Amino acid sequence: MDSKTKKILIGIVIFLAVMWMIQAFLSEAVVIDLPYSEFKENIRNNRITEVILTDTHIIGKGADRKEYKSIRVEDNELVGLLEEKKIKYEGRIEDNWLRTFFLSWIIPIALLVIIWNILFKKMSPNSKMMSFGKSKVKAYVEEDVRVTFSDVAGQVEPKEELCEVISFLKKPEKFTRIGGRMPKGILLVGPPGTGKTLLAKAVAGESQVPFFSLSGSEFVELFVGMGAQRVRDLFAQAKEKAPCIIFIDELDAIGKTRGHSLSGSNDEREQTLNQLLAEMDGFDTKAGIIIIAATNRPEILDKALLRAGRFDRNILVDRPDLKDREEILKLHIKNIKIAEDVDINTIAKRTPGFVGADIANLVNEAALLAVRRGKEEVTTQEFEMAIDRIIAGLERKNRIITPKEKKIIAYHESGHAIAGYFSQEGETIHKISIVPRGLGALGFTMQVPIEDRFLYTKKELFDKIDTLLGGRAAEEVIFDQVSTGAQNDLERATEIAFKMITEYGMSQKLGPIAIYRKRLQYLDNEMGYQSRMETSEQTAQIIDEEVKSIINSAMIRAKQILTDKKPLLEALAARLLEKEVIEAEEFMSIIRDNMPQEEKPGVQ
Repeated sequence: MDSKTKKILIGIVIFLAVMWMIQAFLSEAVVIDLPYSEFKENIRNNRITEVILTDTHIIGKGADRKEYKSIRVEDNELVGLLEEKKIKYEGRIEDNWLRTFFLSWIIPIALLVIIWNILFKKMSPNSKMMSFGKSKVKAYVEEDVRVTFSDVAGQVEPKEELCEVISFLKKPEKFTRIGGRMPKGILLVGPPGTGKTLLAKAVAGESQVPFFSLSGSEFVELFVGMGAQRVRDLFAQAKEKAPCIIFIDELDAIGKTRGHSLSGSNDEREQTLNQLLAEMDGFDTKAGIIIIAATNRPEILDKALLRAGRFDRNILVDRPDLKDREEILKLHIKNIKIAEDVDINTIAKRTPGFVGADIANLVNEAALLAVRRGKEEVTTQEFEMAIDRIIAGLERKNRIITPKEKKIIAYHESGHAIAGYFSQEGETIHKISIVPRGLGALGFTMQVPIEDRFLYTKKELFDKIDTLLGGRAAEEVIFDQVSTGAQNDLERATEIAFKMITEYGMSQKLGPIAIYRKRLQYLDNEMGYQSRMETSEQTAQIIDEEVKSIINSAMIRAKQILTDKKPLLEALAARLLEKEVIEAEEFMSIIRDNMPQEEKPGVQ
């Protein structure tokens, strides 16, 4: 007898036992046997509302919803009594036991057998019902993976590193001939949206091998042990399809450092991680399986994952530089109708810090704006509007701002622009606006760096703080009071000053030491500082004093610049109140028209 038949028989026995108990319960609980005299007395006392007469029994339904049963006695007065009490009565033929048995047992058992067979077919190893331990991997065969390196713009260095993987998958004997071996695991690290997943798919497309893709979070289940089972199933499938690529996105979901939590969910994650480590140790790269994983939180990964023999090669997929941004823009505008006046280089310069996903969104937003405005092609104006929308938020022209507030905003933004122009040499003023945007921005001043920057000197950081405080300084110079509009400026200025003291070692009192340790490199959020190193109260006080000193001195410098250039400040604010938005060329024209002859600047 096979296991399937045993399961069916066990199910039938359990069903029969349950049915027997139900029948026994119902038969005992519903009907109450009475002598005929008591039954007739209940009729007289109106305790019975309905009577059923059979060949051998009399069954009465009581007003209390109980059933009473008695042996039938030849009594000619019974029918007259029922009619006198106006009790409904009827005659029935006694139930046949064979029919009762057939309806109560045979039919339910037959239905159970049919349902049981259907369930067992559903519960086959390839079915979804029994897939708790099966991997939710998305498997792509060679024909499905159509992404190649031509679809990945920029990222020259990562592509060069991954070309070696492609060579190995196509010609493994080239490496094994002299005793070399490929790394088992390759970890792609970098900020979100830089194209880590796209690069992994491109490797599979270039190699023309099957590609197994899933997220780290898909391993972890409610049931303990299911994650480990899914890891085993994933590698079993991969070995059948070798040579192939396994891609695990968001590796940090299962790869966090072990031993920091006692919760059940953490135990499940640790079991999954342990199984992944065991599987990576258990296969040979000669089998043709390459594991590629991606994460934007490499600092929290377990050290056992990163040791040699597992993920022993890290490839940085960083934010694109100016040249890469141009290449990404050219890639995304292939299917967009672009006007002749669009300068890709200018757009790339306006988008420092944008990743590939941001640029794709920028092109799409520009196309949508062109359609909304009834144009047949995307012009520079749509790209400019899309950049402003992504950086500063959606325009809110219907927000009601009083003339007094509008005047304060105009002087505030003019203060930023003038302080930035005369203090920051490496950036130009691109646009000034007093049109409200997003959730709380009442205006903005946009500066564009001349080139991508990766290092800043101490003076350049001071200049940045001067520019940020220029808005508040302008309010003091013109109105002799300040408003709440400088809240975000103060936060950003304080953050820069704080980093100068605690991270960059730019404090004369503390010297070149790091007080805070940054843990998360690629996520810009409140968790950027994971933990604080121990410092004394005296050191903490010095930090506060140094930050305060930097901010106060920057405020003095910004006020001095705006006091010296007060006519220019008033002229720029007046033009802003008139036009609401000033572009770079108009800003430079205002600068030239309101500066002494000997101080007139050239075009930046």
